[in-house]
Amino acid sequence: MSYNGFKTNDMFGPKPVEVGKEYDVQITELSRKGDGIARIQRFVIFVKNGKVGQNTKIKIIQVGNRFATAEIVSDSESIQSQTENTPASADANTEASSE
Repeated sequence: MSYNGFKTNDMFGPKPVEVGKEYDVQITELSRKGDGIARIQRFVIFVKNGKVGQNTKIKIIQVGNRFATAEIVSDSESIQSQTENTPASADANTEASSE
């Protein structure tokens, strides 16, 4: 069915995200429900458990006409802190095993 030459389910145009794909985003706002909000090419993505200012990798769960929902796959801030702490813990294990 069409309306003014457009298919009704395509009125909002192509989506910049796809279900199952991962994207690096920054959470810029919070929704009324407390989820983080990120945007890719102005397309709104609600991120479960996202916090404002968080840079993270997300996986798209569902795509609708006006927005998508996603979950956090990995938080780049937590990965960075883990890599910073890893050499120190590795050195501590080496010292403990040599004694």
